[in-house]
Amino acid sequence: MDFRALVVGIALATAALPAIPAFADPVHECATAVSRCDGTVSVPLNWNDPSSERITVSFAWLPAKAGAKGTILANPGGPLPALPQIPIIQQTLGPVLDRQNLLVVEPRGLGKSSPLLCPGLNLMAPDTITACARQLGPRAQYFTADQVVADMNAVRRALGVPEITFYGNSYGTLYAQAYATRYPESLSAAFLDSTTITAPDGYALWPMRSRLDRLDLVCERSRACRALPGDASGTWTRLVAHLRAEPDAELPIGSLIAVVRNVQQPVFGRESSAAATAYLRGDPAPLRRLARVVSGSPQQPVEGAEWAGYLAHRCGDGSFPFDRDATAAERERQIERYFREERPLAPFTPADMGVTGAAALEFCVNWPTPRDNPPVPPRATRPAVPVLVVGGDFDTQSPAEVARALRTFPNAKVVRVRYGGHSLAWGGGPVGECVRTGLRAFLSDPAHRVPDLRCDAENYRAAGAFPRSSADVTAIPATGLRESERRTVSAVFATAVDATSRRNPYALLHARLKTEPGLRGGRVDFHDDTITLDQTRFVTDLQADGDIRLSVTGQATAALRATGADGRAHDITLTWQAFTAQERPALSGTFDGRPFSSPGT
Repeated sequence: MDFRALVVGIALATAALPAIPAFADPVHECATAVSRCDGTVSVPLNWNDPSSERITVSFAWLPAKAGAKGTILANPGGPLPALPQIPIIQQTLGPVLDRQNLLVVEPRGLGKSSPLLCPGLNLMAPDTITACARQLGPRAQYFTADQVVADMNAVRRALGVPEITFYGNSYGTLYAQAYATRYPESLSAAFLDSTTITAPDGYALWPMRSRLDRLDLVCERSRACRALPGDASGTWTRLVAHLRAEPDAELPIGSLIAVVRNVQQPVFGRESSAAATAYLRGDPAPLRRLARVVSGSPQQPVEGAEWAGYLAHRCGDGSFPFDRDATAAERERQIERYFREERPLAPFTPADMGVTGAAALEFCVNWPTPRDNPPVPPRATRPAVPVLVVGGDFDTQSPAEVARALRTFPNAKVVRVRYGGHSLAWGGGPVGECVRTGLRAFLSDPAHRVPDLRCDAENYRAAGAFPRSSADVTAIPATGLRESERRTVSAVFATAVDATSRRNPYALLHARLKTEPGLRGGRVDFHDDTITLDQTRFVTDLQADGDIRLSVTGQATAALRATGADGRAHDITLTWQAFTAQERPALSGTFDGRPFSSPGT
């Protein structure tokens, strides 16, 4: 959603690039290495013109620890330097590298491969982009995916590797598709994580859209959220209209964009719909609390000379809502018209994102693309090799969109990871381990049989309401307690669950918090495995103090003192399994020393 800071991790050719003659590539000295060997190859700037300027491409060759069964060509995406990411690639592949060689080729223009550099470049400053393009001149048009995969193939041949299995992450999946369609005879299989898909013309798609559908997806899974009026996307549309009519200094519309953009993180996914509904009903506290977290989150810098290589790749490989051969002025008019007529950010506008014009949302407006160079040749045949694809619900492209885009690969299987995000095999928690297990099984098998991969990151249910007082809380069913006591337990439990949700293993922004104000008063402090409630109020008329401990398996145990509006205090202990996709988990504990239990639903 934050298209200006989108830097991580993402000739109408009729045939593949010319094949490299066998005699053109001498065997590289790294071919006989028994340990990591870093090397370079000299390649033409333009593979379609062998007499063009020569540039240097760097690579790393890591031979298998035992007898090699094959070779994995890996790219971590970006498009950013690949060689610095070798440790995380090794960690992801794990024991696969006992019997598989690893080859990582630095894409041209990045890192150690003839880098493109523009001192003073700032992707948020269009004039510096224009100046960079002018400085680099026409040679920059050859730092694109079609040329990168030719470089990769040259390194493969120089090492004497007959065929490779491609492991692509994020932008690396674009290289994988380009390689598959240009050098199919040397590809045995591919594993694609968080796929960059291409348009019919073969260029990479960079969609600009609000993705309110993510809110609907989360809400539809929750009985409590479904009970709210209307659908989640409609509620947010009404919320934006309300704030345009009645601005809130503590809730600028730009902060709403950030909340929607982060809905893949559990706290935002869990609370966004209920918080928006609460705001429209006159209770601003839950939504303002979310907005404070995103407003205070650090932003990745997008300036520096080295970003020139990123620009060359992304702009040269991409499909945008403007003509590739148009002038910068005409591109600006086209993209302004696109946002005005198509409204892909609805209910938001480019102005809501703090820019003066739609062109500021896409820095490639100011980067010339004079060459027809689709990464995937539009009419190229897709090889009938095994292709395993993993995609998360919250990725840039949904699993359904990825499946439609890759249906031209005869033996591709797309695995949906519910509630999954980007770079799934690199992630933490159970879903990261699950995806890595499937990746390793697939890459370790010489026949590349597709494993039965069922990974799921759904470990919460969206909230349905933010009660203001204990009277608004539904008393839990529990044996051994009176109704008023059950209501008190429910309010204390809601307070504990609210605090504990901020330590969900998939929560990134909230994981950085050391302390946070209670929703309606007090404070919540976060330690390694303990959450301390200090006069914390989730509802106005009940205060909780004490500690909540979280085990590595997610079991939560709380020892709390609850003080009501009448000043009476009760000692309450709670035990439950946190981070599960249940409407209400099973709960047990004590109320002033008396045990109780409540079944889950």
